[in-house]
Amino acid sequence: MSHPGVAFALRFDFRNPDFAGTTMADRYAAALDMAEWADGLGCARITVSEHHGSPDGYLPSPVQMLAAMAARTSDVRFLVAALIAPFHDPLCLAEEMIVLDNLSRGRADLIVAGGYVHEEFALFDVPMDERPRRVTETVATLKAAFTGEPFQYRGRTVHLTPAPFRPGGPVVSLGGSTEPAARRAARIADGFIPSVPEVWEFYRDEVQKLGRPDPGPSPIGKNQVVALAEDPDKGWEQMAPFFLHETNAYGVWQAQDNLAAPFHTVTDVDRFRQTGQYRVLTPEQLVAELKSSSRPFTQLHPLCGGLPPELAWSSLRLFEREVLPAFV
Repeated sequence: MSHPGVAFALRFDFRNPDFAGTTMADRYAAALDMAEWADGLGCARITVSEHHGSPDGYLPSPVQMLAAMAARTSDVRFLVAALIAPFHDPLCLAEEMIVLDNLSRGRADLIVAGGYVHEEFALFDVPMDERPRRVTETVATLKAAFTGEPFQYRGRTVHLTPAPFRPGGPVVSLGGSTEPAARRAARIADGFIPSVPEVWEFYRDEVQKLGRPDPGPSPIGKNQVVALAEDPDKGWEQMAPFFLHETNAYGVWQAQDNLAAPFHTVTDVDRFRQTGQYRVLTPEQLVAELKSSSRPFTQLHPLCGGLPPELAWSSLRLFEREVLPAFV
């Protein structure tokens, strides 16, 4: 069942702070159920992310998670956003993505990024100044491996088997929040998904310098989380601790290098609500917003910041019962 008037997507990162009171096994199981639910409703895309050694258990293995989701679904597309290249052996990563491509029958793509969390580089004993080289090698290796043909890797000829299900394999885009990352994406990748809209213009400029068509305006807008509740004030009271956990956890990471970033640490809950970055709406409010858009689309983050599965499901069921039918 699809809803041609509106598109929706889900994302998961599996933060599970102690105060959530949920085992990670239960959180994973809930997400697999949600993936199957979304697939049955015509969901456009499910995105998972990657970080390592996070105190709240943030997902370290996105390819394995998408393999499990692929086995429970038939139509929805998948995206790893982003896969942190410096921590992966390029050949092993290419094999894992090829297996995922076959499992999902060509439904998975990935965004490759260089990473930015200092503790992760310490965990893997990888120097942060090696990021550009490792990203470039990873993208080149993936794209060569996905041809299904032998290719040159570190001075020797290698050939990975099996071949991808989809000719050419998964789409490999680059992520990033800096001018060098944007220009590198234009040179080596299939596309660019910036962390913040401001750096898109560097990508656009580089693409045209290389003689390719203008890719147009930024594909991303403001970073927002929307959840649904029949009583938004009560819903906010229940969900705000988890929203706060997410923005503060990201904020600590992204403040390390003063990155241009969508997240910042906050302490004042009322002021936090007023920013509008995280919103709890009634179904009617969301329908009105979507109907005012020329291209109605919403991305839901049901387990955001460690939201308990039952609270997440209450929001998703409202979306199913009261939002989607408004667009049939």
